[in-house]
Amino acid sequence: MYRIGLLLTSFVIALWSFPAVAQQQPPCVDRADFLEHLSANYEEAPVAMGLTTGGGLLEVIVSRTGSWTIIVTTPNGVSCGVASGEGWESTFDTLYHDPKA
Repeated sequence: MYRIGLLLTSFVIALWSFPAVAQQQPPCVDRADFLEHLSANYEEAPVAMGLTTGGGLLEVIVSRTGSWTIIVTTPNGVSCGVASGEGWESTFDTLYHDPKA
């Protein structure tokens, strides 16, 4: 579980280091509204979450077809989109059953 959190954190940091991403303002709305939008429009649901060192909640939201979104929610309940894409594959079961994978 620690490896997955470290991997996701590294991924988010890497995304923010690209100039094109850093110049754009991420979409930020109330968490419930964000999750409702992702569910209604992309059939995405949360599959993983973790607390950031700054007190935010990082969530990975995924659909059965492989679309995915990563959001961070601040302690006051405002969620901001960090990244989204296609082709999500879960490696948790592989890591959980075979830590050497």
